[in-house]
Amino acid sequence: MSLKFDLKELKRRMEGAVAAFKSDIASLRTGRASANILDPVQVEAYGSRMPLNQVANITVPEPRMLAVSIWDKSMVKAVEVAIRESNLGLNPIIEGQNMRIPLPELNEERRKSLVKVAHDYAEKAKVAARHVRRDGMDALKKAEKDGDMGQDDSRSNSDKVQKMTDDTISEIDRLLQDKEKEIMQV
Repeated sequence: MSLKFDLKELKRRMEGAVAAFKSDIASLRTGRASANILDPVQVEAYGSRMPLNQVANITVPEPRMLAVSIWDKSMVKAVEVAIRESNLGLNPIIEGQNMRIPLPELNEERRKSLVKVAHDYAEKAKVAARHVRRDGMDALKKAEKDGDMGQDDSRSNSDKVQKMTDDTISEIDRLLQDKEKEIMQV
């Protein structure tokens, strides 16, 4: 990354961290089936890792059931392994090129482990936001040192970057709190 200070670019990157977090927590299930549950699943396919939705069609035939139709018959085993190892606690039932995935009732222990996963996702998003802040601060220091920006502008922009970081982190915390309530609700 070139060290040119651009507040809009920093804002875009922080919003990207929040969007990635939203996508991560959308995949955490709360008791109802949703095709998003399988979003984090990566399948070993054709020599590389790819998202499950690029090798199969995912549908929700019933509130507590997912159906996965795998396009390439040779991929069935790889998809099964990916789902079982995804840490989502799912056990697919294979029927030819299709799979049925019953969603177990969420018990207290499972709910707590999902909350823990949500906290991990939140931490990852906060770290991403802090990296953006660091890049912004480095660009400001460089601009000031090179004489492209005065000390007052640098300080003012530095405050803006810090406020943007604080806002981003509190948005992540708010989203995490909402998801936690949703998961723990019986």
